[in-house]
Amino acid sequence: MGYALCVFLNRKRLVALSRARHRLSNIEPDAADARPVTIAELACEAGMSTGLFIRAFRSLFGQTPHQHRITTRLEHAKRLLADGRDVTSVCFDVGWSSLGSFSHTFRRRVGVSPAHYREHAIGARRVAGEPHVVTSHDVHTMGCTQLMTLARSCGE
Repeated sequence: MGYALCVFLNRKRLVALSRARHRLSNIEPDAADARPVTIAELACEAGMSTGLFIRAFRSLFGQTPHQHRITTRLEHAKRLLADGRDVTSVCFDVGWSSLGSFSHTFRRRVGVSPAHYREHAIGARRVAGEPHVVTSHDVHTMGCTQLMTLARSCGE
């Protein structure tokens, strides 16, 4: 993490960024207005400009807020597909509005089409005789304790 950003990130902002990451991980829209929270709204809540929020988020968690949201949605889609749900319903349930866009992004990030992933996951469950969900390791995740340690190391 760059020195300037480290000095800028005090405990309050680290907590705000952690909350923002948690809200981005929720694939359900906000109950009040039935739409996903925007990056600009999260930046405002964190007391930062959108650009600074994105840079701080990427520096702290290793990916931009948008990348984090897509990763979270794809991980949820993989669990639903492994449970045998059809690709179209999974697409819309995890927040995509276009089946083509979902399939393209899924194939690019996961390496196989959603339908192939579903078939493979269901086949693996049959062989093992128990539920089997394949998930990727989420890099750059930090718990509260790690965030507080980081805040102390930044001179807060």
